[in-house]
Amino acid sequence: MERWIDLTPEACIAALRGAGLERAWWAPDPDSGGVRSSAPELAELARYLEAACPSWDSHEALFLAVGATSDALMTATVHRSTRGQAQGGLRLMPYSNLGACLEDGLRLSRAMSRKAALAGLWWGGGKGIIARPADDRWRDPAWRAAAYSDYGRFVSTLRGCYVTAEDAGTTPEDLRHVLAHSRFVTCVPLDAGGSGNPSPATAAGVLAGIEASLAFLDLGDLTGKRVTVQGLGAVGSALTDGLLARGAGVTACDISRARVEAMTERHTGAAFSAHVAAPGDFSLLAEPCDVLAPCALGGVLGPETIGTLRTRIVCGATNNPLVDPARDAAALARRAILYVPDFVVNRMGIVSCANEQYGSLSPDPAVARHLDPADPESIQQTVTRVLRTAHAKGTSPLSAAHQLADAKVSEPHPLWGTRACTLVEHVLEEWGAGEAPR
Repeated sequence: MERWIDLTPEACIAALRGAGLERAWWAPDPDSGGVRSSAPELAELARYLEAACPSWDSHEALFLAVGATSDALMTATVHRSTRGQAQGGLRLMPYSNLGACLEDGLRLSRAMSRKAALAGLWWGGGKGIIARPADDRWRDPAWRAAAYSDYGRFVSTLRGCYVTAEDAGTTPEDLRHVLAHSRFVTCVPLDAGGSGNPSPATAAGVLAGIEASLAFLDLGDLTGKRVTVQGLGAVGSALTDGLLARGAGVTACDISRARVEAMTERHTGAAFSAHVAAPGDFSLLAEPCDVLAPCALGGVLGPETIGTLRTRIVCGATNNPLVDPARDAAALARRAILYVPDFVVNRMGIVSCANEQYGSLSPDPAVARHLDPADPESIQQTVTRVLRTAHAKGTSPLSAAHQLADAKVSEPHPLWGTRACTLVEHVLEEWGAGEAPR
């Protein structure tokens, strides 16, 4: 058999079922300091995580399951839960192999730990994934209902150590199906008592981060500035609206002709232009601008693109925009391009749904304070603190943000202590024993 990490999601499902497995986990081994797995058949993956996976950071747990009715491969990754239950969005994305799927969850869950900590939220970092099938089943409403229902049942077996939410490929309507089978979900539709789509809030946070970055460089406000927006999805389009309202000009692209045409029609007569870009076409990144705002998928800034940039600032909503974070952050610094880490400014998604279980207000002061420049934990002040720390220490803003966040990630929840960590351990024991959760 091929290595587990090289298997397509479909081949992985077949291999799991061939081994009599419908679910699995990997977690740190407290005795050896390595990685342990829930079944001996999966020891190869444990060795990969321990020795060869760049994103493994002694995550508390990586859970995997096969949907009983949808045949979907599903994961939930918990990075740290000391501050509270791990939270992070659920994405429906295509992956060429299992290794790429696991890497995505590991990277994004670690970023969520740091994002929540820097935002002052009492949440840990997690991430959910449904691997999109290679065929077109994912477009079928019946399959989506089955897949998200399966994910809801999966999340419930984790006993609350991970709380899921909306992310790329997932809509609030999809989350209705999760909610039907689990209470450990946020970003549910407004008519179900949730906070709905967090994209407008995320865009507002990125906008605040851009303004703080301009102020740090003494470049004034957005009036007359040129901003390049890569991606006109829910966040990119809302960010574009905000930028134009503040007097900036916007050049944008998207892989969807319908989105480009809709935005062009919406902003007829404004300082806005957009074009359709094929997947993998990064030519927009080379456009001269004051601010580059990546708002599509990650991994767009690396050796092939950083040298082409003609911008003063990179500040966008995209999770993990750097191909190799340390290397590429240093490359941006050498080119005197101010890089504002994604998890510093795109926090408003988790902020807008973090307190959903305590009821909803509109407007909500617990959300609004993150956009108040006078609040010490606002996005504006956090950006300034990160950039000042980087300047004072002679390091990159990414390194400074990591240092500031990691100092807070291990703080125990003020009311519940390390209860969420105990939940993780309980699930590991329960699954390892092969028992059905009660």
